Amino acid sequence: MDPNAATDETTIHCGTCFDSTHWRTFMQLLHIDSAITGEQSVSRQLTAQTVAAWVAAHPGTKVEYLDLAAQAPSHLSAQSLGFRTGQAASTEIERNENALSEALVSQFLASDVIVVGAPLYNFSIPSQLKAWIDRLAQAGRTFKYTDKGAVGLAGGKTVIVASSRGGVYSTSEGGQAMEHQESYLKVVFGFFGITDVRFVRAEGVGMGPDAKAAALASAAQEIGTHTSVAANQARVAQAA
Repeated sequence: MDPNAATDETTIHCGTCFDSTHWRTFMQLLHIDSAITGEQSVSRQLTAQTVAAWVAAHPGTKVEYLDLAAQAPSHLSAQSLGFRTGQAASTEIERNENALSEALVSQFLASDVIVVGAPLYNFSIPSQLKAWIDRLAQAGRTFKYTDKGAVGLAGGKTVIVASSRGGVYSTSEGGQAMEHQESYLKVVFGFFGITDVRFVRAEGVGMGPDAKAAALASAAQEIGTHTSVAANQARVAQAA
């Protein structure tokens, strides 16, 4: 299907695709991978399945891909803080860093649906994914401070996180206390004003072939559930 072709279905599903001149006739989906393990990555497998299922369920979706393992933004430094300090760039390095930050936040803000591959690395997320989030956290773009506290500015989006874990963390208090992956992503996207955050989880994938097969089967069911629901629903999905 031509993603630029107007159809009733794509217009209905694109609940927040309105600008000052017209309704867009497609949804913009941003597909992000961050795992460093290539073809062996479970989270990459899950994001690919999620994006394919979303496109099948919502024809007319336009997909853009960002591989943070291959194109990781540098971690924040004195040269890349221009968007936080408000200081004009005075060197070529600063201008390049500011341009990168602007490109990443603009890509994020232009997306209606974001599918994020987030493996669990040392109880948290990959540093590449954290570096991307640090570039998005821009006052005046994704959030603002008011006299009542911070207010998110990037609401109306759907985020689907493909979470992979070698062990099992969701079924015990001890495991939940060690987990700073899904909990962090839920908080930071919520800080940006996004209330529709959905999780596809495969955990225990390092605990033998049977456990991995069961985890992938469970994740496949979650993919079907989460991709069948229209985007931009005003809800917070709880991890199963």
